[in-house]
Amino acid sequence: MRDDLTRRTTTDLTAVRNLGILAHVDAGKTTVTERILYLTGATHKRGEVHDGTTVTDFDPQERDRGITIFAAAVSCDWDGHRINLIDTPGHVDFADEVERSLRVLDGAVAVFDAVAGVEPQSESVWRQADRYGVPRIAFVNKMDRAGADLDAAVRSIRERLHAVPLAVQLPIGSEGGFTGVVDLVRMRARQWRAGDDAVTDAPVPDGLRAEAVRRRRQLDEAVAELHPQALEEYCTGAAVSDATLCRALRELTHSGAAVAVLCGSAYRNIGIEPLLAAVVAWLPSPLDVPPVRGGAAGADEERAADPGQPFTGLVFKVTATPTGRLTFLRVYAGTLRRGDVVLDAGARRSERIGRILRVRADRHAEVESAVAGDIVAVVGVKAARAGATLCDPAAPLVLEPPSVADPVVSVAVEARRSLDTDRLALALARLTEEDPSLSVRTDAETGQTVLSGMGELHLEVAVEKIRRDQGLEIGVGRPQVAYRETVVGTVSGLVHRHVKQDGGAGQFAHVVIDVAPLHPDGAGGAGAGDAEHFAFRSTVTGGRVPHEFVRAVEAGCRDALAEGPVGGHPVTGVRVTLTDGATHVKDSSETAFRTAGRFALREALRTVPMALLEPVVEVTVTAPDDAVGAVLGDLAARRGRVTGSTTRAGTSVVTATVPLAELFGYASRLRGRTQGRGTFTTRATGYAQVPAGAHPQSAPT
Repeated sequence: MRDDLTRRTTTDLTAVRNLGILAHVDAGKTTVTERILYLTGATHKRGEVHDGTTVTDFDPQERDRGITIFAAAVSCDWDGHRINLIDTPGHVDFADEVERSLRVLDGAVAVFDAVAGVEPQSESVWRQADRYGVPRIAFVNKMDRAGADLDAAVRSIRERLHAVPLAVQLPIGSEGGFTGVVDLVRMRARQWRAGDDAVTDAPVPDGLRAEAVRRRRQLDEAVAELHPQALEEYCTGAAVSDATLCRALRELTHSGAAVAVLCGSAYRNIGIEPLLAAVVAWLPSPLDVPPVRGGAAGADEERAADPGQPFTGLVFKVTATPTGRLTFLRVYAGTLRRGDVVLDAGARRSERIGRILRVRADRHAEVESAVAGDIVAVVGVKAARAGATLCDPAAPLVLEPPSVADPVVSVAVEARRSLDTDRLALALARLTEEDPSLSVRTDAETGQTVLSGMGELHLEVAVEKIRRDQGLEIGVGRPQVAYRETVVGTVSGLVHRHVKQDGGAGQFAHVVIDVAPLHPDGAGGAGAGDAEHFAFRSTVTGGRVPHEFVRAVEAGCRDALAEGPVGGHPVTGVRVTLTDGATHVKDSSETAFRTAGRFALREALRTVPMALLEPVVEVTVTAPDDAVGAVLGDLAARRGRVTGSTTRAGTSVVTATVPLAELFGYASRLRGRTQGRGTFTTRATGYAQVPAGAHPQSAPT
């Protein structure tokens, strides 16, 4: 009986699609999601972002602001397939929500604005998907807008994302007259009638036939260059068959060698059915992706998407609801049943599954079990955090968690009433449990509680969430950014002897180190502050410092990077070389050499010239032509460096690199200088050296 169930459920996995909707803010992700839910029958009324009636943007702040803030999971059925869909945020401040979602997805739909093409955050989420190897198809949305251009959007995908876009549709009509698409694979036209959502499937209109044939020929050529079977058919002189073309598009999508591009207007409900058909036909099922790998008993182990394997799941989101704690889980292997006891493999803690829920944003339907390939929420897990692996206690396995970016902006928070201090501490702890990209600490000098996050909006949303959910009155200090320090000079042959004798075994360690910049430009690298922006090596010969003590010296040097001599900020971009040393036959130990390494590097950092680094972002400002001068002047006053400028349809798009600290309050300033017509987006680019004469915030963050 169990074997029959396993075979049947494994077969069912071919009809499962776990996908995310990715895009720049305002490209139409949530509207695409709403139309998918409407067409699949999951909802009976089309939700609208501007009306605050969407399913996935259910949080009051999302509806107030008109943007997606929290990744929301929904499930629906289409053409015999189960689609588990995650609507992700598009704002740069919530990129960590996208990161955690991509870690558990098998595929994605990247949504692009037909007028703007690839925008800054589109590029960022695309790179995030690249890191996790998530296959994608592209949907060029808002084809009914003035200035919409499918070909320009496809070019921007090729040029900015360095992908191979394959347009599989031809729009029928343009801008306000956009009514449908020509399917270049089937060579059929699909047109939608306004008002009643009726769709007609007909031959290609005579006026578009020649263009459709030309574009189909281009599609055949592009696919033949990438797919052996398509090339074989193409070289015979005949067109690539529809079946071969479909198979090739599926295989190229799975491998990431190409990206199929579709188009439509989600707001007008045009093009969503073909998009769903493409999701089913070309994006992978859980059986199409490689088995998950994790650490087990000191060695790597693979587990396939098989209900008969030991249960293995990854927590990617935790949220508190009025009815309890919800833990969102991707099941990679095995079967999870209500009442099961599972192991939090990282924390070595047992958890009991109280209920299993099929999720549709803020609504849930209880199910008895979940199998490999499912994305569900569970109730009863008390302590597992995002990134934790839940598994069968008899077969422990630790999966790689999604990466968490370092916070770059901080504010001091305090309860206005002293009686609420403990409640605030509890609320902050719950908040950081739900969102790992937030962190809370107490400033050692001031005693203030400091909340750190990914941006000004991120912190604003977090504080407002506490105010609404807990009813607390909170005071918030001025935002601070996370500075770093780096070396810009060298020191050679610095000697440090650590000798301690206080009865019994003593401590002795003698080290000689050289210190130099890791990056010649002194900028600390694009991701300055990350652990990999420190390099250590040893050139000691003759066994003067044993290997285990060399590792201890490296650990001590890493300890010293926590606080720099300029302002107590973390140090990055440092290369340390251990050149010599000495040991004592009895008193030398790893502890002694770790201490010596820490104090040696601290002394070197006080000796070598240092520089302060500040986080910088790429700002893309869209403003009317008549306000460009004021925008450029304001950017210059904020120490911005303009890197590009383009003009389209009476507006100018200016790209500049600006220190993050200079952007606080920029939204209101931009509105004032452009009479409310200007908008901007940001994308983190790393750290840069603070120029001489600039006066950054002095408080360490």
